Formats: sequence, C-alpha cells, structure tokens
Amino acid sequence: MTDDVLTRTNGPIGHISLNRPKALHALTLEMCHTMSAALMEWEKDDAIEAIILDHDDGRGFCAGGDIAFLRDSALNDGGVSGRKFFHDEYQLNHQMFTYPKPIVAFMDGITMGGGVGISLPAKFRVATENTRFAMPETGIGLFPDVGGGWYLSRIGGRIGQFLALTGARLEGAEALWTGLATHYVPSTMIDDLKARIAERPGRIAGILSEPVGTPPDARIKNNADKIAKHFSSDRYEDILASLETAIADGDEWAQKERDTLGTKSPQTCKVALRQLAISAGLSDFAENMRMEYRIASRVLTRPDFAEGVRAVITDKTHDPKWNPATPEDVTEELLDAIFAPLPSKEEWKSL
Repeated sequence: MTDDVLTRTNGPIGHISLNRPKALHALTLEMCHTMSAALMEWEKDDAIEAIILDHDDGRGFCAGGDIAFLRDSALNDGGVSGRKFFHDEYQLNHQMFTYPKPIVAFMDGITMGGGVGISLPAKFRVATENTRFAMPETGIGLFPDVGGGWYLSRIGGRIGQFLALTGARLEGAEALWTGLATHYVPSTMIDDLKARIAERPGRIAGILSEPVGTPPDARIKNNADKIAKHFSSDRYEDILASLETAIADGDEWAQKERDTLGTKSPQTCKVALRQLAISAGLSDFAENMRMEYRIASRVLTRPDFAEGVRAVITDKTHDPKWNPATPEDVTEELLDAIFAPLPSKEEWKSL
C-alpha cells in the first residue's frame, strides 16, 4: 500500500483519491496495486454502492504513468520491470471496465495516458473547465495504450485516430462532445456533487445532469470535417499525403497538424493506426488489453521509447532521432513482429 493513493469510505461510497501532486498524480505500480485492492474489497462489501475516483491536492487529475521508471527499465533491465508495470496497470484498467458497481471519475485537470486508463472505464466520466484530455504517447515513442485503442476507435469521424496520432489536447467541453466524458460540470460544484452522490448513490446520473446548464462550445467540432477527411485512412502515408495536398492549397490547419506529426515517432504512429483498426473490430475488452500488452512489451525496448523520453521529458531538447526515421522505413514486417502473440506464459491475463 502507498500514501500516493488515499482510500476511504463515506457511507455507501468507496472513495479513491490520487495523492502524488509533485508528479501530477502519475501512476506508479504501487498506486495501481492500492487501487485494485480497494476495489476488490469494496466489490464484496454490500454496504458500498458506488465508487468516487478523484485527485487530492494540487493539479491533476492524472498525468499518466511513471515514464522515468519505464525508461530506466528499458535501458537497464531489458524491460522486465516495465512489462510488470504494464501488466498490472492493464489488470487495473480491465478490473475497472468490468466493475459491477458504478464508478464516478472526476477528471478535473490533466487527464493523460494512465489517467485516461483509469477514468474512461468509469460509468460516469466528469469533465470540468480544468480538464485537459490527451493521449500524447506517439511523441515519446509509445502508443495510446491503457485501453486507448478501444476508446479512441469508437469515437466517430476518425477523431480517435486524430487524437492518437497528434496527441491533441481536448478541453472539458470537447471531451464531452466526443463522448469521452459523460458529463460536464463547473469545478466549483464538485464538492457539492460528491456530497449529494454520497446521500443518494442511486441517482448519480440525475445528480450530475441537474446543475450544469450549457457547456462551453467544443472547439474541435469546428475542424471535424477536416479531421474526417484527412485522417480517413488507416495507412499513415495516406494521411500525410492528404495533409500535404491541403497545405499546397494554403490550408493553415493542415500545415499545423502536418508539422505536429513531423515530431512524432513514425513507428508508433503506424502502430497506433493498426491498433485502432484492430480494436474497432473487437467485442471483448480483455482481448484488447491482451493485444496492447503485446505491443507494449515490444515497443518498450525498441529504440524510439528511450530516445523519445530523453528528448521530450528528460533533456527537453525536443530533437528525437527516431529509428526507423521515416514512415516508409516502418515496414509491415516490423509491425507484424510488434503485434505478434507472446509466448503463452508471457501473455497478459486479467485478474
């Protein structure tokens, strides 16, 4: 157990608060284990009717996973401890996805990577004006994991593919518009809403819907037609070519997004497109997590991850040297190897 997660009960509510403010509540392996243990205990407790998930002090909600730890594993133990982290984190993601009691996740702040993995399984996903939702993994040589393939592939209009490739950040109203959030509330009302949920846990949907009024305009919808057009293909080269054509016609939005993609790992952009294409056809979330664990096990120790973290997070030079360097160099054979089944004893298993 760890003090980086606070677990407690409030009448019929099991309450989990992330409590690692200096790291924007980024998840460690111990935090995942603490959350999972609490959920197991409350699942068997008939007195607990619903779960609230939030962050305690400081900015939040959750900025992702422990990237420094994962890079250290990639460089120093052949990815062994990193794979353990992914394995158990994905077990928590699946546990929450299949949890029999309603979970209310308050995404009041940065909600990225691992934070997406623990908020999107919740039945109620509450965004605020502070929400900044993103899956920015392609910028550090990773991919949108923690169930990202499942969730992003189920957003209409190819918006999920756009988010997966570019790492674009959504504000709270945009998260609501895309369906990634189920509700939008002003952050000043959160404490009152939590108290009301504790009083009437059977009326969560009504409580969250009553006080909000009209959310702000979702800016992303203004570019929805362009996203649907330019990100329509599952072939990365086609997306780049479509943007290039629009750039030649003077489209500044296309230029901005093409420039963004130029900073991303070609390998993991192609991985993300294949991942979402496969996820869209799956009917079992566990099968999705099994696939994502296979990808994570391979990508963790490939060159782009350690190099991406160095350039973007550790040294902050923002000059990653990707390997392979171009989309054309990322072969189908390489992708097949990344997605291939693991030895049976190494495959991901749910709790």
